[in-house]
Amino acid sequence: MSQLSITQLEVLLVEPSSTQHRIIEGYLVALGAPGIRWARDGKAALELMQENIPDLVISTMHLPDMTGTELVQQMRADERLLDVAFMLVSSETGIRYLEPLRQAGVVAMLPKPCTQDQLRASLFSALEFLEPEPLELEHITPEEMNVLIVDDSFTSRRIIRQMLEKMGVENISEAENGKQAVETIEQEFYDLIVTDYNMPEMDGEELSQFIRKESSQQSVPVLMVTSETDKARLAGVEKSGVSAIFDKPFNVDTLRSTIQRLLA
Repeated sequence: MSQLSITQLEVLLVEPSSTQHRIIEGYLVALGAPGIRWARDGKAALELMQENIPDLVISTMHLPDMTGTELVQQMRADERLLDVAFMLVSSETGIRYLEPLRQAGVVAMLPKPCTQDQLRASLFSALEFLEPEPLELEHITPEEMNVLIVDDSFTSRRIIRQMLEKMGVENISEAENGKQAVETIEQEFYDLIVTDYNMPEMDGEELSQFIRKESSQQSVPVLMVTSETDKARLAGVEKSGVSAIFDKPFNVDTLRSTIQRLLA
């Protein structure tokens, strides 16, 4: 587990409803979170973050002046706020709202109303995101690993890079799509490839097929990160030879344990 604890988390709660604010803050206090600040809208939340950067932002989707999606996008556009953990509590199910959130690296998406147990589990995910345990590998050190991240979203690449770096990985390359990744793979040896599914030029399934059938690194572990829900498409991805598939958002602990298993 992370050396951080819930009792050390500085939380900013973004919620226009006084009732919902009291409920969630009550859960947080019961779980031991010490410093909880409150903002009713996105503008106020961003101003509070500039005064004192929180460890975790918990926000609803629909704010008076913007959506939770727009809030996290503005956070990820600010270098100082790139690494702040973000959690959504909302009854929203619309993909046009949720897909950009998944791409921005949220640590959890909880239903509204959520339970204290659901919030507790998500807080532990936030702790892992902020301070994950280092990778423990038998035949290679994390510092020696060479990893390629393939994703057309800069924010997604940044979040995955951050997770890996906090686990001790130092040698990380990036590609914006499968076509660019193919060129990189032909020039460099990798111990691990982490790729998105939906990308222009060449998607993650096509990239995986190339790696397994045509590249000089046919046995390299390939981890697929996707928000795809179409079962037929996912079945095709599995047949393409990926080593594991993660849904967005995914748990850092799951990522670490999967890498350790594949590189054992």
